[in-house]
Amino acid sequence: MKIRPLHDRVIVRRQEEEQTTAGGILLPGSAQEKPNQGEVVAVGSGRVLDSGETRAVDVAVGDTVVFGKYAGSDTIEIDGEELVILSEPDIKAVLQA
Repeated sequence: MKIRPLHDRVIVRRQEEEQTTAGGILLPGSAQEKPNQGEVVAVGSGRVLDSGETRAVDVAVGDTVVFGKYAGSDTIEIDGEELVILSEPDIKAVLQA
């Protein structure tokens, strides 16, 4: 199934959660924090400005982004995979290799 976000929304696949700490302690699922990084899988057309023009979103499909710790409360499950729906202002940075 495909998904196309509206306006300045972005669909992100979260990176895998850490299973162990730096000291080697195995964390149960309930103690793990959700990662605040992920890969962009779909991008909306952009924000419609007061003038009627559309400003394109600054990220592209395939970018790895960092978003706020409490951002991404909107999730959707497609083909058994949980995806996060973010507004563009919730994205803090794009990671570059």
